[in-house]
Amino acid sequence: MIQVKKVSNNEEMTAFVRFPFALYQGCEQFVPELNSAVYDTFNPKKNSALRFVKVQAFLAWKGGEVVGRIAGIVNPVANRKWNTKNVRFGFIDFVDDPEVSAALIKAVEEWGAELGMECIQGPLGITDFDKEGMLMEDFDREGSMIEIYNYPYYPKHMEALGFEKEADWLQIRVNVPAEVPAKYARVSALSAEMFGLKVVKFGRSQLMGEKGREALRLMNKCYEPLFGFSALTDDQINDFLKQYVPILDTDLVPCVVNEAGEIVAAAVTVPSLSKTMKKVQGHLLPLGWWHIVQALKWKHEETIQLLLIAVRPDLQGMGVNALIFNDLIPVLNKKGFRFAETGPQLEDNVKELSQWKPMNPEVIKRRRCWTKKIETR
Repeated sequence: MIQVKKVSNNEEMTAFVRFPFALYQGCEQFVPELNSAVYDTFNPKKNSALRFVKVQAFLAWKGGEVVGRIAGIVNPVANRKWNTKNVRFGFIDFVDDPEVSAALIKAVEEWGAELGMECIQGPLGITDFDKEGMLMEDFDREGSMIEIYNYPYYPKHMEALGFEKEADWLQIRVNVPAEVPAKYARVSALSAEMFGLKVVKFGRSQLMGEKGREALRLMNKCYEPLFGFSALTDDQINDFLKQYVPILDTDLVPCVVNEAGEIVAAAVTVPSLSKTMKKVQGHLLPLGWWHIVQALKWKHEETIQLLLIAVRPDLQGMGVNALIFNDLIPVLNKKGFRFAETGPQLEDNVKELSQWKPMNPEVIKRRRCWTKKIETR
């Protein structure tokens, strides 16, 4: 018999955090998160989104063992913006047993219905910068710490439970070219001259301060029309800056500014930590932090993760993104990166997907947001 319980104490939260390590033991493609990052996600003292987002973690038990986990999420800001009554599910992992997946989804549906929700969708995060989308193909490719990995049986369970596709994301992988493609160089020079633009690398203290906040507000504005998005609050922006700026290589964070010094485009890239995260197995102590620092600063992997890129809406389609690539490609070559991989990008976001064409992109890792109406009795 499957029993699903709300996570209500530290011991149960530890079981929630550690379950994927048992489920994916021996799976070479799975890349674990840091335990501390998951704990912080559910900690109101560490995650300011929880001041307005409701979240509840659940565990599924069978025969005294944990066999699945899931989190229910209600984001009222997103629901107001998109005129929906959705409960999101995230952090979903389960053994290959239809009774387990059904029980987990039912628990979130019932919890969401109690809060007045009418539909269930996911996997999505508490915020739109969290991991999202269930992997649908390319299960043999190594994952990363910024994306969801799941076994091939997951989508089959979702279909059996009556879920339908709501949105798909694609990722792009390219070989870092030895030289800046001619199109980028030409368009970059033209765009810089026409609009009075230049690339700037801000220091860490500037990124921790107003320039970092300006860049994230720009991303709020750029991503505002995209599926399910709700803007980060100032408190959330400060959370992100505190969490990520200390580990960034500022050479890998190009910003484009206009003659007034305003940021009109920005990109955030970091070395892949896939192999390192598998090595540390979720633990910062005693030496996990040292392995991560090494991977970020000295002994990085061959792949760079292109986390975020944004161009101010009135300048989109004007070649401004070429300035970023024109600056970034020589830096990546100098640092020894051979491959670049984007985060998930909506399949219908033609502007974003088409910007990679001069680098002969490979489309990989389709992932999906599922949806269905909550059945009430």
